[in-house]
Amino acid sequence: MPHPNSITHSNTTFVVKPIAADAGASEFRQSMAPHPLVHQELPHDPCFGVYNRRLRSLEYARVRADDLYWRLRRQVGLSHTGELATEIRGSDAEAMLNRVFTREVSRVRVGRCSYQIACLADGGMLMDGILLRLAPDRFWYAQGDGEFPVWLRAHAAGFDVEVLDTRVWISQVQGPRSMDVLAAAADDGMPERFGYFDLAHVRIGGQPVVISRTGYTSELGWEFYFGADADAEVIGERIMAAGEQYGIHTIPAAATNARRIEGGLLFSGTDFDDSVTPFAAGLGAMVDLEKPDFIGKASLARADKRCRTWGLQSEGGVPRHGDSLLRDGESAGRVLSSAWSPYLDRGVAIVRLKSSTHGPGSRLQVECMDGQTRDAQVCELPMYDRAREIPRGKREMIP
Repeated sequence: MPHPNSITHSNTTFVVKPIAADAGASEFRQSMAPHPLVHQELPHDPCFGVYNRRLRSLEYARVRADDLYWRLRRQVGLSHTGELATEIRGSDAEAMLNRVFTREVSRVRVGRCSYQIACLADGGMLMDGILLRLAPDRFWYAQGDGEFPVWLRAHAAGFDVEVLDTRVWISQVQGPRSMDVLAAAADDGMPERFGYFDLAHVRIGGQPVVISRTGYTSELGWEFYFGADADAEVIGERIMAAGEQYGIHTIPAAATNARRIEGGLLFSGTDFDDSVTPFAAGLGAMVDLEKPDFIGKASLARADKRCRTWGLQSEGGVPRHGDSLLRDGESAGRVLSSAWSPYLDRGVAIVRLKSSTHGPGSRLQVECMDGQTRDAQVCELPMYDRAREIPRGKREMIP
């Protein structure tokens, strides 16, 4: 089954496979840089996709995605992601970011993170990501896929700020044993203060690392950020050694896809684009219309506030991407992301409905990837753990 992030043309799916590098320089290879810890994944015969002009593993040929899904849910997984971190620093950094993002940046204290959305003037969603406040005048923004640094630089005009490429790489350690791995991997053990959406500076194997209590799986976990001057191999080996007793395994995107769909985590460019407002995407709570003016505020104030993005569950098959949702034989909306959920034992999807009258509980039909049309039911997102107690560490749910 092709991963939703693979490049598809007609019935053919294109992926990137690693090959032995020659001794010469390669402009093509430089334009799609692999993660510095990619060697940890090569024994599993990975296929790669391009994300932020970086290579990210999509799936492994030698390990079943379902097995890795359960590893994530029951033990711990290590994913090397393609998120891009941009630094914004200067005396006007907060003011400039308040102009760009839909939530109040001044409420993000030093040592904290915040989910932030940027919109176009017409209210369409341009980017989402995690904003980390490292100092009063210094931020990192870890973004989804897209050319967002150019947007930040364009809107830095008139502000005393610099917008810089951090040259930072990001990975995530997720699952119920993830905090045990951190306690064993960090040179000084678990940071004294490391609550949900906190960040901390630690050393792993003597190497400087920024960590955050965030992730893209809806599981308990943390992400780590390291620069080009850090010894990536030392960091990676230390984390794998610390996680060995807890069953740690590297995990590609295909194995986390079902879990992030279950958890209602949207994928930039797939589950929303710049034609969709945060309200239509189900992210209206991430828009503060009471804050001072920001890009898109006037349009969002006038926008339809009703949500059109929901979950979908279908027994027996995985919903097909595209205009495959039907009601009484007529198109009812689009399937944006889909996967088989081993935990729910059914196909799950994130969908956008044409009509706001169709919502959780609505019965529809959906064309599935095996060519069959099946009954399906619209549901809330997240599909379970609606209070997000699992990633907050307030509930240990190991199926």
